[in-house]
Amino acid sequence: MAHRLVGEILQETSGLSGQALEEGLRVQQEKGGRIGEILMRHKAITEADLLKALGTQFNLRYTPSLSLDHLELGFTERVPIQFLKKYGMVPVLTSETSLIAVNDPLAFQPLDDLRLLLGLDGCEVILAPLSAILSTINFAYDMSQSSAEQVIEGMHEEDRDTILSEIEETGDILDDTSDAPIIKLVNLMLSQAVKDRASDIHIEPSQSRLRIRYRVDGILYDMLSPPKHIHASLTSRIKVMAEMNIAEKRLPQDGRIERRIGDKNIDIRVSTIPTAFGERVVMRLLDKTNVLLNVSDLGMPQDNLKIFDRLIHSPHGIILVTGPTGSGKTTTLYAALSSINNTDINIITIEDPIEYQIEGIGQIQVNPKINLTFANGLRSIVRQDPDVILVGEIRDLETAEIAIQSALTGHLVFSTLHTNDSASAVTRLIDMGIEPFLVTSSVNAILAQRLVRIICQECKEAYTPDSEALRSIGLDPENVGERALFRGRGCPACLHTGYSGRTGVFELMLPDDRLKNTILKTSDANAIKREAIKYGNMRTLRQDGAEKVLRGITTIEEVFRVTQQ
Repeated sequence: MAHRLVGEILQETSGLSGQALEEGLRVQQEKGGRIGEILMRHKAITEADLLKALGTQFNLRYTPSLSLDHLELGFTERVPIQFLKKYGMVPVLTSETSLIAVNDPLAFQPLDDLRLLLGLDGCEVILAPLSAILSTINFAYDMSQSSAEQVIEGMHEEDRDTILSEIEETGDILDDTSDAPIIKLVNLMLSQAVKDRASDIHIEPSQSRLRIRYRVDGILYDMLSPPKHIHASLTSRIKVMAEMNIAEKRLPQDGRIERRIGDKNIDIRVSTIPTAFGERVVMRLLDKTNVLLNVSDLGMPQDNLKIFDRLIHSPHGIILVTGPTGSGKTTTLYAALSSINNTDINIITIEDPIEYQIEGIGQIQVNPKINLTFANGLRSIVRQDPDVILVGEIRDLETAEIAIQSALTGHLVFSTLHTNDSASAVTRLIDMGIEPFLVTSSVNAILAQRLVRIICQECKEAYTPDSEALRSIGLDPENVGERALFRGRGCPACLHTGYSGRTGVFELMLPDDRLKNTILKTSDANAIKREAIKYGNMRTLRQDGAEKVLRGITTIEEVFRVTQQ
């Protein structure tokens, strides 16, 4: 019996219109190619529609996802990862099933080669989305690679003088089959850090040992302790990858590495500083495949969210976000910018560094070497007819003055300050030399924030805290009563920490007339804070954190950790 045409099947199963099919066939006649791929490019059908139709045509089962449970990884030693990625196929072998998942049922020859290589003659072939196949490939090869500890064990003292610095391999780190121990170690270190959701890797030499730590959800954990003699080789390899000067070990250096690790594009900022025991390296990992957060995903309480949304659509004024380093200020500002970014407004930013590129926004990188400071850049931005300006940080009086003048002349200005709470931001501006009346007339809102870790959903358990713990974050034990709170027990999913992911706690201060009068009379942060709570109904960082504890999002210890003065 002849195969039915895929176009006919698609008309029956996916509601493909005759007109769309005709258009696809016309393109196929002119340019060649497969009709299914042409229809997908024209958005007439989805990948799932096509795979279901191909399943009907070739009598193959379609599955939208592949289970990674109990996956046997033996095939990774016999089949090159590049082969599976090129032909979009992967063996899914467990003690109960033997399948080969393919994305293209017409790849007969590679499929036969794979069957022959693995001795899987007669096993079932199924259809799966390309994304599911690639994720399974990356998972299998990542899990089967020798661990960083095994690589370290294989390094001998006689390797001390060998600087292994093969230049820049491109593509996916998981594809790198180099046997050089240092290259292998760096690749494994990076892939492990990405798998464990780390944001930074620290390489720290001391007198007698070398320690590698990584930061997950804001907390540093020990990762590896390689032998001290590999420190120079390890640092040189990272410097080669970051295109830094490997001969210069006496001065601090900065560099950048762009790599693909599995299905993620990772941008790595590298910083080295000389110490008494050798160069110390910090690598900041930015996952470029992470979609920018929406304002609604930040964790802001609903009432504050409505106010903040209104503020970021204001025609002019300054919105300040404050908090220490690593408290999520940049993420909040990017979320605000991406939510107001559209074709009818001109947004320009000056940042140090530019962490994420946003389509349609002009972003300037600060460069002190050529005197492109925040203040100089901001002066030029104002001449570019912007509607919205983002200044990465207000660090000095000059930048503060230009930002305030911009806000007073009809621009909406976003910026950050390193202060502990929202009231202290007013004090900081006045201490810089800004007149109090300029602060009250230009600042629309000050948002203070911190990041707290979220309780792991896999090992979340209820418990009854003691009264002292409740009082430490301002909760009255009598009001809490018998209500159960939650904590994480610790499991493999959360690396036995009890936490997975982070969310924000916020303090939004809106200077109303009474608060403006207080600011004009005093720059005392405590007095300003008291007035804001009294008249502005401001919820403090600790109160917002306590609310998240009661809702089972985070723990008492987390809120106390990030809000203690």
